[in-house]
Amino acid sequence: HVQLVESGGGSVLAGGSLTLSCAASGGTFRSYSMAWFRQFPGQEREGVAAIDADGRSYYKDSVKDRFTVWRDSAKNTLYLQMSSLEPEDTGMYYCAAGAAEWWSRESEYKYWGQGTQVTVS
Repeated sequence: HVQLVESGGGSVLAGGSLTLSCAASGGTFRSYSMAWFRQFPGQEREGVAAIDADGRSYYKDSVKDRFTVWRDSAKNTLYLQMSSLEPEDTGMYYCAAGAAEWWSRESEYKYWGQGTQVTVS
């Protein structure tokens, strides 16, 4: 069955960097968009970055100069490099895959990982 497994989260000081990974298995993801969402306590998930099947990337405005998303289709793995992290970036980060036409719309993604926590202090 399809499985998305995130890794790379942790605690970091403000200004630091982290790189998240999302390993996908149990399916073919080349034709899917893949995305990173995050969720703050008590709030809905929000789209952070995504990359479509053609390699086009999309970013939330507040992260576009600090985060980079890319995918290694041969490894079925999605990455998110985060730099200049701010306390406001603290949250649970989720990987998602699906035939999304609107990259930041949560409902357009069929598959989700369990999340990895990022804490910036």
